[in-house]
Amino acid sequence: MSNDIEQQRAAAGKKDAATALIKLLCEGTPASKKDAATAIFNLSIYQGNKARVVKAGIVAPLIQFLKDAGGGMVDEALAIMAILASHHEGRVAIGQAKPIHILVEAIRTGSPRNRENAAVVLWSLCIGDPLQLKLAKEHGAEAALQELSENGTDRAKRKAGSILELLQRMEGVDNLQSS
Repeated sequence: MSNDIEQQRAAAGKKDAATALIKLLCEGTPASKKDAATAIFNLSIYQGNKARVVKAGIVAPLIQFLKDAGGGMVDEALAIMAILASHHEGRVAIGQAKPIHILVEAIRTGSPRNRENAAVVLWSLCIGDPLQLKLAKEHGAEAALQELSENGTDRAKRKAGSILELLQRMEGVDNLQSS
């Protein structure tokens, strides 16, 4: 990617475009919501904008889009969340929204791309947080992840396999502690 594009993304983030785009995402027409989501996605690719987008309040609308599957914004919400989950502030904000059950459902029933993005977000939440991992187990993630590890995209298979390994390690620790 050229430096010009990176500089434009950084400048757009500094101008607080995120706040205006989130407002459009929440209040716009269906077409303008899609355009706003695309712009937020593109802004969020630049590492420096991830925290700005999170601080501007993107997580709550994304969670709402996931809850309202009929609203036609699930694809966009999961794609943006997958990018934001790679950043510490994004992970924290997403985790605080308690999306585990929604992510497990997306892994269970979503399109191949949505299943992959949901697995990416779930992996990001679980990798360093035993509580999130425990919640994933309680919401039946193991069966959905096992199926995804066999039938998902290559990236989804890797993330599902990694989460399954974490779950197995957690079970091993739990078994040792209970003996």
